[in-house]
Amino acid sequence: MTLSIIAACIIVIVIAGLVAFSLYVARRVEQALPAQGRFINIGGDRIHYVEFGNGPPIVFVHGLSGQLRNFAYLHMKELAQSHRVILIDRPGSGHSTRGARSSASISAQARTVAMFIDAMGLNKPLLVGHSLGGAIALAVGLNHQQSVSRLALIAPLTHMADPVAAFRGLMIRSSLLRRIVSVTLATPFAIKGSRAILDIVFGPDDVPKDFPTKGGGLLGLRPRTFYAASSDMMAIPDELPAMESRYATLRLPVDVLYGREDRILDWRHHGEALKRKLDHTTLRLVDGGHMLPVTAPVVTMEWLQAIAAESLTRTSSKIAL
Repeated sequence: MTLSIIAACIIVIVIAGLVAFSLYVARRVEQALPAQGRFINIGGDRIHYVEFGNGPPIVFVHGLSGQLRNFAYLHMKELAQSHRVILIDRPGSGHSTRGARSSASISAQARTVAMFIDAMGLNKPLLVGHSLGGAIALAVGLNHQQSVSRLALIAPLTHMADPVAAFRGLMIRSSLLRRIVSVTLATPFAIKGSRAILDIVFGPDDVPKDFPTKGGGLLGLRPRTFYAASSDMMAIPDELPAMESRYATLRLPVDVLYGREDRILDWRHHGEALKRKLDHTTLRLVDGGHMLPVTAPVVTMEWLQAIAAESLTRTSSKIAL
């Protein structure tokens, strides 16, 4: 047997081992963190969502590499006393699946959110978006304004910027290479580098010890999460610059919450810049980093409740008129 054949056999064995390990980890993670809610087919996507409470609807959309458990630290029971609260896993994230022909573009995901709102019979909900979910919420407001009544954006992505080091590994343009990396190297690299990445994403705030389970962090170890997140990342430049030029056309109330020490998205480049283009935007700055729904749940919930209460008052006033 020649050396080239031996080398090829070793490579095949290593690749097979990486694939087997990645699939094993994915299976164990999904056994530990099963779907919590229900499923609904929206276009070519299968969307997992959780809902509770009654009243005017509020829909939550998470960010890059995240899922609906990222909102688990918020005191939703308080909000659910007066509102119908719905949290969704974006296509390809959490327990939702993205259809084979579905795009990862911001506009496609915004369309899915708008179709979800319609399919659920929600009457112009308050739409809450965190990080990339903020960009998607803005796209809903721009492209499907009749679907929502107001946008509440937490550390939203609003303008193009170079990605931080924690996300550069997601920048794989080829979908084939992205698929190969997702089932071979992504999981072991995520396990090895998770602490360093989380420190950047959460910094300067501490990462809660129970974030892997309560916050759903373990779901990020699955190959499908990497593939979806990489697809999301590579689709951003295709549409975000054009969105920036349209912000001034938004007629919906927009509220923004940002941490002054955010290490992922700078509040000046994203929050303040949005406010300059959209003068009826409110911008509130608080101490903290990027993961405010996890690290500052009380402040975040108080901000949300104030917005929800004001929206309810506006609706009641319109009905009275």
